[in-house]
Amino acid sequence: MAKRSTTKPKPKAKAKPQAETAPRLSLRKRLRRKFWRAVVIAVLVVVGAVLLGRIVNPPTTAYMFSEGRRLGGVDHQWVPMRGIAPVMARAVVAAEDANFCQHWGFDVRAIRLAIAEGSSRGASTLSQQTVKNVYLWHGRTWVRKALEAGITPLVEMLWPKRRILEVYLNVAEFDEGVFGVEAAARHYFGVGPKALTERQASQLAAVLPAPKDRSASRPTAYLQKRAAQIRSGAATIRADGRADCFES
Repeated sequence: MAKRSTTKPKPKAKAKPQAETAPRLSLRKRLRRKFWRAVVIAVLVVVGAVLLGRIVNPPTTAYMFSEGRRLGGVDHQWVPMRGIAPVMARAVVAAEDANFCQHWGFDVRAIRLAIAEGSSRGASTLSQQTVKNVYLWHGRTWVRKALEAGITPLVEMLWPKRRILEVYLNVAEFDEGVFGVEAAARHYFGVGPKALTERQASQLAAVLPAPKDRSASRPTAYLQKRAAQIRSGAATIRADGRADCFES
């Protein structure tokens, strides 16, 4: 009888893993994907912030916060549009952006005029100023200007004009450390914003370009002249319908 072989069979060699079928993404493609993912996230964050701003009143702004740290506090209290005298709303529009109801965030005519005169004053709309005050920072950097140019049409698209003006009136600086029309009316005239007269409203609007250098309660001859022009402009935009978008 033949003896059984005691030799163990050799183990089968493990099959080599198949080569990966999907080629690895190049570094450039991966960076591109990450970049566009970051862009999409940033856009969604901005859109969400703008949508929130339509219904939620901003408690402060970057500039207000920095001034509060520098001065040890600021005077600011929010007041809804119904608590502001209509003459105040018209005065600010007449002073800062007479075509507020007619543009989509940028006043092309004012921009062309400013370029022709070699000045940037008068080219910035209330919508742009609101975006700068609420979502950005003060300064003349190209980065801020680019962000402002991108966010302004979005605010115009998602906010009614009345809301834009309401927010602007509540965050604009009227004196050093004095922000918003509620604080400004009481600071300068000792009345609430609902009780402002045409003259008082026009004088408040006249200080907006340089709130730290002008006083609404102690107006210079220049400021009195400017306030008179604003009163005339406010009456004009009321008569020709350019105030309808925020008064209706």
